[in-house]
Amino acid sequence: MPLPLILDPMPTSSLPSAQPAPSAPGTPMLDKRDWIAGLEKGLSIIECFDDAHPRLTASQASVRCGMTRTATRRYLLTLQHLGYVASDGKLFWLTPRVLRLGQSYLESARLPRIVQPFLQRVTAGTQESAYVSVMDGDEIVYIARNGTNRAMNTGYVLGARVQAQVTAAGLLMLALGAPQGLDDWLNSHELSAYTSHTITSKERLRLELARVRAKGWATSEQQLELNYRGIAVPLRDRHGELAGALSVTMPMGHESSEDAVARVLPVLSETAQAMRHLI
Repeated sequence: MPLPLILDPMPTSSLPSAQPAPSAPGTPMLDKRDWIAGLEKGLSIIECFDDAHPRLTASQASVRCGMTRTATRRYLLTLQHLGYVASDGKLFWLTPRVLRLGQSYLESARLPRIVQPFLQRVTAGTQESAYVSVMDGDEIVYIARNGTNRAMNTGYVLGARVQAQVTAAGLLMLALGAPQGLDDWLNSHELSAYTSHTITSKERLRLELARVRAKGWATSEQQLELNYRGIAVPLRDRHGELAGALSVTMPMGHESSEDAVARVLPVLSETAQAMRHLI
């Protein structure tokens, strides 16, 4: 017998607070009457799986999601019924069906569709892999790319998520965002070291972001992976609002930072300007 779709397995009165969760940055406030708690909880179950937690019991998932084990198990069974989760009777894990959620964005959102010809222009003009990324929380998400795959441990495939401060695109979007938002981000975020060159001092990062803001473009060298460099420029819409970042990633080789910027930055800047009235 098919399992019912459970919108809220616990009475509202048993919840710590029947209030909408804090909204994502840049989204409007939600009236309590329009908030569906079950949808939020179902999505939180999906998001509790990651590279450090690929398989979870209902008890483990409940701890990560802040729900009771009973409620978490019912959500997991519903997600299993819908094909988003698989189980061996004890452990649960995500299935490839979850990728449909991200694919729906890539196929329906305007930005990933219109940038592809321009990324081809960047690759042709620089002989480097080109990317468009957007900010999501404290990470950047790659939504379009063009160029050959290189043997990087952190290969930037579509949908890849990377901590913002270790990429040129992320530094740029952090620097060009609202000052209060940057302060909040720095105050709440711990800086992790990925290489011996990664900036882990918040004061040093503030100085670097101030330099990026003054220049209007960003470089990042060996912050995420040794011997790799990134260069990024902002993507703005027709109203001048920041919509994302256009960037290239390249092996450093024997080319100096100055030579790499002189070779790549004009192509990136011209391409970003050409895209502005289409975004």
